[in-house]
Amino acid sequence: QVTLVESGGGLVQTGNSLNLSCVASRRNIFSNNGLGWFRQAPGKEREFVAAIGWNGYTTQYLDSVKGRFTISRDNAKNMVYLQMNNLNPEDTGVYYCAASRSATATGRKDMYRYWGQGTQVTVAS
Repeated sequence: QVTLVESGGGLVQTGNSLNLSCVASRRNIFSNNGLGWFRQAPGKEREFVAAIGWNGYTTQYLDSVKGRFTISRDNAKNMVYLQMNNLNPEDTGVYYCAASRSATATGRKDMYRYWGQGTQVTVAS
């Protein structure tokens, strides 16, 4: 069993920044697998936000966050991060980190095997 724990969420004003973190309980999951961030707003389906390949060289982003969000990873620390800048109210939701079944970066939700419990991000207008 793999445990993923997110942190860093909170309430911010439009235009501000947050940096989300996620730590995994098993090193082999983080070092060999793609990782991703998803979010779920109230009444909406969980959607892909960003993904990163096993070595950190490839990334994918939701179009609406390109240029504002940056995903990164530190395999030595079992950590994945999501730096979120210039936040707006449409970014509000519960943010989840997840570990993929494959080594590549992917936006396909069905490719993710392990999920964290989520951290709330609220952006006030």
